[in-house]
Amino acid sequence: MSIAYLGLESFRQLKNVRNTIFTFAVPLVMLLLFGGIYGSSGQFDKVTGLPWIVVTTVQMAGYGGMMAALGQAFTIVTERSVGWNRQLRLTPLSGMGYLLSKVVAALSVALVSIVALIVISVIVFHASLSPAAWAMAALGLWLGVIPFALIAVLIGQFAKPQFAQPLFMVVFLGMAILGGLWVPLSVLPSWMTNIAQIVPSYWLNRLGQMGAHLGGDVLEPVLVLLAWTLVLGAFIIWRYRRDAARQ
Repeated sequence: MSIAYLGLESFRQLKNVRNTIFTFAVPLVMLLLFGGIYGSSGQFDKVTGLPWIVVTTVQMAGYGGMMAALGQAFTIVTERSVGWNRQLRLTPLSGMGYLLSKVVAALSVALVSIVALIVISVIVFHASLSPAAWAMAALGLWLGVIPFALIAVLIGQFAKPQFAQPLFMVVFLGMAILGGLWVPLSVLPSWMTNIAQIVPSYWLNRLGQMGAHLGGDVLEPVLVLLAWTLVLGAFIIWRYRRDAARQ
């Protein structure tokens, strides 16, 4: 039943037109805006060595994937408020299976957003990379989204409905800025650049850039993101067991 629910939940999230548009429209508008500025310049980013339009595409695809993953927090908060998660405990579906379904759904929506933004950039702005480089960039971004799916689960477990949106915006905006997904980190103060190297959005962006390069030392970003995944996963399990013991 858990496997069946994973598929049904992912399909249900992809069919949710309102949420899909919300998580896709903003990065698409930003891609079209920045792509219109840098798309025909032919300039290269001095830090990454990639064309500006490629850098912009990776940033916006990462932004869209992160937004799609974090958006699952609202689904969990809503289902908690109406008691849906308690109803599911009366079924053979385990509580951890329910939480896993949200992670899988987040990754499914994020993958659609990442691939769609890359395809649009290639069609509209002729962003030039080999198919293998685009595929590796998309894979790097998708794997980098995993900690954000877990952050969404945590927000969903803790937040009350009236506080979910403000908490989401604080986390989302902070991660987008510190990850260099909106503006290059080189224009930010040095202390912010130092902090940025701790947050997962920075390494999400790096993985996408390394994929676009088809090279680079991926061990460091993988280890940092893995550490975030393990810590968040352990905290989610602790929180769930604590809540289950109360009921």
